[in-house]
Amino acid sequence: MGARTGQRQAQGDRAAEAAPAVTVHDAAQAEAALAAAGPRGVLLLSAPGAAGSLGAAWFLAMVARAAQARPQARYWAALDCADAPGHALAAIRAGARLLILDPACPAFPAVAAAAAEAGAAIWGARPPALDLRRLDPRRPGGWAKLAAWLG
Repeated sequence: MGARTGQRQAQGDRAAEAAPAVTVHDAAQAEAALAAAGPRGVLLLSAPGAAGSLGAAWFLAMVARAAQARPQARYWAALDCADAPGHALAAIRAGARLLILDPACPAFPAVAAAAAEAGAAIWGARPPALDLRRLDPRRPGGWAKLAAWLG
């Protein structure tokens, strides 16, 4: 199923792979990324290992809050599970549809099978991304780098 405004599915959707990625750390950053997203959309990427530190429920709620504020934005959301298959499985149960898991993890094939069964996708590596933690919107040109990245 392809991306739709409001509800996103990543399984089999090449557009998610082609969308520019931004690493978001809070709902304000996620909303800013959605506001600046162009026609290709945007991939909202969690911080590395966020599934283990903040959890899937937190990440999914953050993305939902941002999407509610920007309902017309085209986006996908990927939760980084590092090398923790248990966190990946918990994220799938929580409703995450796009996960990043280290392919060197011995359980990778089993987690990938569980993801496919649930209609989710697993990527073996983080895509190149602009980390919004490094941007300061109070400085001149604040979000200009974000707009350029997403352009």
